[in-house]
Amino acid sequence: MIVTSTLTKGIFISGTDTGVGKTIVAAAIALSLRKAGLRVAVLKPVTSGAVLIDGRLVSEDAELLRWASGCTAPDRDIAPYLLREPLAPSEAAAREGVVIDLLLVREAFERLSATHDFVIVEGAGGLLVPLAENLLVADLVENLSLPLLIVARPNLGTVNHTLMTCECARSRGIEVLGVVINGQPSQPDLAEEYAARVISEYASVPVLAVLPRCGEVNEKVIVESLAKCIEKQPLALLLPLEVPHEKP
Repeated sequence: MIVTSTLTKGIFISGTDTGVGKTIVAAAIALSLRKAGLRVAVLKPVTSGAVLIDGRLVSEDAELLRWASGCTAPDRDIAPYLLREPLAPSEAAAREGVVIDLLLVREAFERLSATHDFVIVEGAGGLLVPLAENLLVADLVENLSLPLLIVARPNLGTVNHTLMTCECARSRGIEVLGVVINGQPSQPDLAEEYAARVISEYASVPVLAVLPRCGEVNEKVIVESLAKCIEKQPLALLLPLEVPHEKP
């Protein structure tokens, strides 16, 4: 499948499940764009499992995204909701008496859009992860009107999870740009070898990148390595790797 269009506003990155590496992929994309000279903003609307570092409650995912993008926006825009319990966001929020407000996230996104060339939004888990009563991650994607990039794992079971995610997005009218398979081993087994082809065939969206599994434990080193990989993959054709006209 040939990729010809280019993103101009931003992108929403979701996973087929938790732990598939969507933060690493989002950070690698952010780094590629920053190195191309763009002003890149990042937004992690809801984080559960936030940690206390030097007396400050932080999202470790958002901090990695901040580093990769060079974004200097305030915490309230980069990581509006920080929840301590490592649970589904709706449950973590309920336990802390926090009500997640879609409007607050939307306002943060608009502030970032007004001062940056490109905004990368990273969801929590998959599309049907509950954020609050009657509010799913998919509702957030719809509200922000951003195209969706799906990050998937390479091993057995990924075809089913990826196709279901694509089907869920399409049923809601969400534009699916394609899929990034993250963590491909250097010597894939049979399932890992055919996953990209089967996903592309049955999901009717392109596999835009197949990124290698990295043995490195330092996340920043992994991000730098994957950013170089992305620049050689079809995903790069979608990214605005040329500096746009300055915002007023």
